[in-house]
Amino acid sequence: MALARPSSALLSCSSSACLRRLNPLLLSAAACRRPAWAPRRVARRFSAAIASETDVFNSPEVAKSFDFTNEEKIYKWWESQGFFKPNFDRGGDPFVIPMPPPNVTGSLHMGHAMFVTLEDIMVRYFRMKGRPALWIPGTDHAGIATQLVVEKMLAAEGVKRTDMTREEFTKKVWEWKEKYGGTITNQIKRLGASCDWSRERFTLDEQLSRAVAEAFVRLHDKGLIYQGSYLVNWSPNLQTAVSDLEVEYSEEPGNLYFIKYRVAGGTRDDFMTIATTRPETIFGDVAIAVNPEDKRYAQYVGKLAIVPLTCGRHVPIIADRYVDPEFGTGVLKISPGHDHNDYHIARKLGLPILNVMNKDGTLNDVAGIYSGMDRFEAREKLWSDLVETNLAVKKEPYTLRVPRSQRGGEV
Repeated sequence: MALARPSSALLSCSSSACLRRLNPLLLSAAACRRPAWAPRRVARRFSAAIASETDVFNSPEVAKSFDFTNEEKIYKWWESQGFFKPNFDRGGDPFVIPMPPPNVTGSLHMGHAMFVTLEDIMVRYFRMKGRPALWIPGTDHAGIATQLVVEKMLAAEGVKRTDMTREEFTKKVWEWKEKYGGTITNQIKRLGASCDWSRERFTLDEQLSRAVAEAFVRLHDKGLIYQGSYLVNWSPNLQTAVSDLEVEYSEEPGNLYFIKYRVAGGTRDDFMTIATTRPETIFGDVAIAVNPEDKRYAQYVGKLAIVPLTCGRHVPIIADRYVDPEFGTGVLKISPGHDHNDYHIARKLGLPILNVMNKDGTLNDVAGIYSGMDRFEAREKLWSDLVETNLAVKKEPYTLRVPRSQRGGEV
């Protein structure tokens, strides 16, 4: 392996100021007296090389173990010298990246450490290449997480969110953010992130909020966004939709309920049995489906079924390949307002979508006499009534995959 000969410009650079311009952080005045590649005797004692004149390091020797208390001194010195601020006047193609904003309520975890490290490597690389490099830091308002933290703080004072106006609660949230929101920012600084903190942003800053509103208006004017109905994860306690990423699934003991659906116009022996883990959603049924190759129910396809305990409401009996003939009885009730798979089937076939739940987890007027009852209370009452009307076939233990809100813990 051969070493490239240093350029004449570097070899002729004998002044400490010249070499400091090449590497202002790592070269002391003593190190600048000769090129770094020139052979020399190893000194017994090492001078502190980084910003010794500013007392960032005050030890004359390299310590056997690293003293972490010096990190904050070094970082403050970096900031005071403006090393993280790009100089766009020098020309060159700018390299700019925004930080994926961590939650203002949180603390750093390994995922944060990974992205901070990777982005810092990129920014420092291009900065050392001479390009104007800017890393814009910021934090996210973390709506639900922040709301929960503030609600707990208010609860300790004997105050509920529902006792306050929207404006009063929002004011409390901002007060909390100003007082406690800097924890994760300080942790990012301790990692040595070379961000330009003079440009720090918060996702609810007025300027960013205006930009979001402007983007939505422009997209709407171009016909690229619209408002419509869609099945979402809903938290009855928090009274808000919850991201798929904030839903945790656990296996819990439950029951599989087998229920008779009579065929309209048939005899008492003409019925189809469905199996469901949530019988309270039968009020949202819009169809009964079977697999088109399942000969057990071929004679019923195209007819109507009567939804139990709904005063004779009829729904069509359809065939769709999505239905698994091996699961349960091979008959599937389609409740698109309360199941993602049913929702997609309904959209594909043009079926209506019925919602039987209120936002607080109680049944709404679609459920008839069960309106106003808690969903789990209604489940027990409904099964009791099905048994009494001879429409219940059986109930057997079944392991459920239950979705729970990561924030509130409710189903």
